[in-house]
Amino acid sequence: MADKQKTKLKSKKAARSRKRQEGQEKGQSMKSFKQLFVYSRAFVPAIILAVILSVAGAIFTIIGPDLLGNMTDTIVEGMMTTIDMEKVVDVAIVILILYGLMFLFQYSQGFIMATVTQRISKALRRDLSKKMNRLPLKYFDSTSTGDVLSRVTNDVDLVGQTLNQSISGLTSAFTLFFGSLIMMFYTNWIMAISAVLSTFIGFGLMSFVISKSQVFFVKQQQQLGMLNGYIEEIYSGHQVVKAYNGEKTAKETFHKFNTGLYDSAWKSQFLSGLMMPFMMFVGNLGYVVVCIVGAALAVNDYISFGVIVSFMLYIRLFTQPLSQIAQGATQLQSTAAASARVFEFLEEKELADESEKTTSLQTVKGDIEFRNVRFGYNENQPVIKNFSVNVKAGQKVAIVGPTGAGKTTLVNLLMRFYEVNDGEILIDGVPISQLTRENLHELFCMVLQDTWLFEGTIRDNIIYSSKGVTDEELESACKAVGLYHFIKTLPKGFDTILDDKASLSAGQKQLLTIARAMVKTAPLLILDEATSSVDTRTEMLIQQAMDKLTVGKTSFVIAHRLSTIKNADIILVMKDGDIIEAGNHEELLVKDGFYAELYNSQFEEVS
Repeated sequence: MADKQKTKLKSKKAARSRKRQEGQEKGQSMKSFKQLFVYSRAFVPAIILAVILSVAGAIFTIIGPDLLGNMTDTIVEGMMTTIDMEKVVDVAIVILILYGLMFLFQYSQGFIMATVTQRISKALRRDLSKKMNRLPLKYFDSTSTGDVLSRVTNDVDLVGQTLNQSISGLTSAFTLFFGSLIMMFYTNWIMAISAVLSTFIGFGLMSFVISKSQVFFVKQQQQLGMLNGYIEEIYSGHQVVKAYNGEKTAKETFHKFNTGLYDSAWKSQFLSGLMMPFMMFVGNLGYVVVCIVGAALAVNDYISFGVIVSFMLYIRLFTQPLSQIAQGATQLQSTAAASARVFEFLEEKELADESEKTTSLQTVKGDIEFRNVRFGYNENQPVIKNFSVNVKAGQKVAIVGPTGAGKTTLVNLLMRFYEVNDGEILIDGVPISQLTRENLHELFCMVLQDTWLFEGTIRDNIIYSSKGVTDEELESACKAVGLYHFIKTLPKGFDTILDDKASLSAGQKQLLTIARAMVKTAPLLILDEATSSVDTRTEMLIQQAMDKLTVGKTSFVIAHRLSTIKNADIILVMKDGDIIEAGNHEELLVKDGFYAELYNSQFEEVS
């Protein structure tokens, strides 16, 4: 008995949980529709015009069966004597005009809706693209790239497609439904009641299916985003998966996501697919009822044969919209699920607005000061505890230390990719918090450990976002990093397209990004493990080039290979977010402290 009671309690809790979830999904759907309506308010007049045209086209369709019934009665009456062909032709011309106008109106509303929905989709993609540039790095650290791409592509496309199909389809369907209902009662109330009763079951089925399928449409879009995120992640690191024999685990994880998507997509599509068979059954049942009731009334001279013909057409116009309404409602559920994900992204907290900032640095000497800087990606877990250092203009500063010491975090704070929790960072005595990020980024050229190249020419990749770069400056930078000879051996030289077919080594890609930093005339330079992907000989060439190009620039070099920063003016040794040692290479070796331990350990590894 106790087990049965526990089972009942669990089932009741599960039922309540399902009801709460369904209520939340309905509330989310209404919210997303409101957001989409507000977003599309500029297109409301065009949408209203399309709706009016759709209604007008449907009205002309509704009038047709009544005229066909009159034509049929005229022909039946004339069969006993003489058919009034002039009257038949006149009615036929009116019908042709009505159906011609119906085609014109339906075509016009289709053109308007296609244009409007594509412009809405274009605007959504544009705003999503702008939003990406305004979001802090913290968001992308916690969200997969594939999920973001899914919102920009799959979700936006789904919103555009379903809006185009559902608005016009639902408008026409409701007009046909209520219009044919009115005309049926106007023509004969007995047959109208018979037709309505035969199709009443359709409403119940439609309402039940819609209420149960919404949750699966939401899950379908969520699962699609998760699957895209996993695919992007696993195939961008495909070599690592292969090297570590991770194919089995990757397949199992993919199977889990794929099965989840299959399950939600199957349930949503199955439930929505049930509507058409049910509606066809209801429609055919309506035909049978109309024929039987109509025959009984005609035999008793209550109606003419033309009324039966009219009702045969009206029953089609009456039942057909039920399936269209069900299909349109299903599409709107997809729209709600997709638009909810789009607007969720658009509502993410952005970087602070800096339009009111007037301080700007154009000519920079290069003095940089970190003053009591504290920072943690999670405020309860500080990465930089109390960091202070003064860097003079033109100095080359190397930052070394074990993994997790906070080296890259310092660079992220210097570039204002993240904001400090406490303290200040100053350039020439001006706090960088008073500068706009755009102005601050103009002062730096930067080379990261992870290379980034886009599909385009070698020239475009090197001079990316830099203005006024001459061919001489381009060639000088490539010669400095040892790329010039390699580029000249290519068929089109600097105009060679870098795409999937271009086979560049990891070192060559890194050299291109270093050349990109060299051609940018910025007073401050950041190198985050810039030589990690090149061989020893290339590393020496880069070091020699850097020594020349960093003259007059304040440079920050993050390095794990300590042999690359021997000539640095200052070496900052970090551990657990604090500077524990500072000095040049010789001074730190003499101290025989943590730096000497790191250096000697690397030397022993090399030997």
